[in-house]
Amino acid sequence: MTRKVIITVNDVKRQETLAHNTTLLEYLREGLGLKGVKEGCGVGDCGACTVLLDGIPVNACLTLAVEADGCEVITIEGLCRDGKLSGLQQAFIEQGAVQCGYCSPGMILTAQGLLAENPNPTEQDVRRALSGNLCRCTGYDSIVAAVLDVAGKRKNRKDKREE
Repeated sequence: MTRKVIITVNDVKRQETLAHNTTLLEYLREGLGLKGVKEGCGVGDCGACTVLLDGIPVNACLTLAVEADGCEVITIEGLCRDGKLSGLQQAFIEQGAVQCGYCSPGMILTAQGLLAENPNPTEQDVRRALSGNLCRCTGYDSIVAAVLDVAGKRKNRKDKREE
């Protein structure tokens, strides 16, 4: 069976006819060629496939594409603006939080979701939010530092505006 859906992906509204059993991961990678969405475990344990669905981090391997009907999906490719990396992407590079890069898109999008909900997280908040994302290379400290760095910069900008 198929179903017509309208999904906005990285600010582009798309009308598609999709099979009911197509995962959001399959649609994004194979249907749209967005290779930043990775398949790691395929069962929702690793977080490599994390995307933002209406601003909330979800495992694209566990989410059916038809569930995104009427929603906005952001992938790692959608965080760049005018060829410039987002502040979070840049912080991951500066902090050495990108090693092999396989988990990085999911980590960054999970962190993006956290910072949208809580712009001033504690280290514990960051670690808790990222607990569903596995990394075999960095040991997490540099990832947490990157997220806290961005949160600190946001706080500093806010403090400067209030002066």
